[in-house]
Amino acid sequence: MTFAWNYGDILDGIATVVAGEQPALIHGDRKTSWVDFTRRTNNLARNLLEHGAHPGDKIAFYMRNCAEYSEGIAAAFKARLTHVNVNYRYIEHELVYLLDNSDARVVIYSSEFATQVDAIRDKLPLVNQWIEVSGQDSSSGVAGSSPALGSSPALGSSPALGSLPALGSLPALGSFEALAGSGDGTALGIERAPQDMLFLYTGGTTGMPKGVMWRHDDLWGATGGGGDPTKGIAPPSDLESYLRLVESAIRPVNLALPPLMHGTGLLSAVGAMTRGGTCVTLGARKFDPQLALQAIDDFHVSAVSIVGDAFARPMLEYLDSNPDTYTLSSLRTMTSSGVMWTSEIKAGLLKHQPQLVLSDRFASSEALGMGGSTMTKDETVEVARFVLGPNTRVFTEDLREVQPGSGESGMVGVKGFLPVGYYKDQKKTDSTFPVINGDRYSIPGDWALVEADGSLTLLGRGSNCINTAGEKVFPEEVEEALKFHESVADALVVGLVDNRWGQAITAVVQLNEGFELNEAELIEYSRQHLAAYKLPKKIIAKTDLERAPNGKANYPAIKAYAENSLAERLSPSENTGT
Repeated sequence: MTFAWNYGDILDGIATVVAGEQPALIHGDRKTSWVDFTRRTNNLARNLLEHGAHPGDKIAFYMRNCAEYSEGIAAAFKARLTHVNVNYRYIEHELVYLLDNSDARVVIYSSEFATQVDAIRDKLPLVNQWIEVSGQDSSSGVAGSSPALGSSPALGSSPALGSLPALGSLPALGSFEALAGSGDGTALGIERAPQDMLFLYTGGTTGMPKGVMWRHDDLWGATGGGGDPTKGIAPPSDLESYLRLVESAIRPVNLALPPLMHGTGLLSAVGAMTRGGTCVTLGARKFDPQLALQAIDDFHVSAVSIVGDAFARPMLEYLDSNPDTYTLSSLRTMTSSGVMWTSEIKAGLLKHQPQLVLSDRFASSEALGMGGSTMTKDETVEVARFVLGPNTRVFTEDLREVQPGSGESGMVGVKGFLPVGYYKDQKKTDSTFPVINGDRYSIPGDWALVEADGSLTLLGRGSNCINTAGEKVFPEEVEEALKFHESVADALVVGLVDNRWGQAITAVVQLNEGFELNEAELIEYSRQHLAAYKLPKKIIAKTDLERAPNGKANYPAIKAYAENSLAERLSPSENTGT
């Protein structure tokens, strides 16, 4: 009989084998020991249930990275509540849509977003608990009302639960610290199920956000099942076996640089917690490479999660400018997911820490384990070249499998441990998770070529594909070609409506300091890497490409910028089709 995994049960078990004063969380200058983490998350879970939440209810997290986010995730697992991530950059109508669409009953939010919460509360009648994380200073990561390692307040010293204020007939406004600080801290002792859910809302490239529904058991399996193939450790067969493995293993110290509101950051935090390790997050509002490097040295970080060049490039630039400031001696792995990570940046990082293993994971919210690539000081890999996962296949649009070396492109799909589907969207679920030859696959829309050796060359996401003069061009391929040039720090490519081409390939580049845009030179330079029909027709410079905090591009915004810039540039005699 296959063991049924649940994250709440795993965390209860971890608490019995991990040393008490070992940090579970580090955020800025604040440390939370495993003893305090276990006590506070048990209290929070119990109090959420006692104040009206029920197993299966959705609990939304509306905050930046902070210790309370990680504590809230753990409490949700323990109380059998379904995690819902909220993009803190959303404006009012997007917030209302997501919280309504997810049927959120509980919302935990940072005090910095109190004004936004006040504006939407009466539009969300299903929410019966609004819980505020107060006293945060995002620039330092210190929460004034929260304890430091070894200095926890006595039980019962937090505000009484009965004193939580309510506003008229609206749902109660509560204090996170009151809920986490009140109680005896013991485990809940409830029966949980492998079918308990975690939702990952993904914005995608079109339409409103969609909630990807992961069962605990499937997500655990998709993220390795507690094993480590890089070390030859097979997934354990049951919780007792896993806890013995955790007890004897070296505890990971994971630095999650992307926001926890996105899958890469979230899974990094969950991975640290469920392995009895330490989850480290930075306190600054925006990514600061110096803070990241300082944290690696100060807290002996062993693994860092990033999203491509948006994080890796600033770190490398700081190391190059300050070569003797940080040792990075504890760092063993740096893992990226979600966007391409250029080989030149990887090679530069390896010069500063030759023992690093740099890992690209080809995955999305809907599909984990599609492929991967690893680069070390002894082995260089090409950008966008991945080794197929054991359950990965590539299919044409009519769901015919692409054969290695055929030169035919197709969509990447993975079978095995998969999400249930999209919440409240059966049509999208059916199209993304088709059954092919008796196996259910997740095909989120990434296009690739299968090389003769069986490796995969990623082309890009189909929804961003540019149709120019009858040819398909994926923006990522053009972007990577442009970034080879010494003047280009970053690049995004879109297709603009064009009388001649249908869509004209248009690049928006962020230049390195000291360079000016030379459009003709960049286009000519790109010929070294691109077929003629893939060359940009126009190139525009922009000071900041305004990627999201997780490093992903906002293509609609870049497209609008390009359209406006070219409209201003054109004289009456010019035409975009020439």
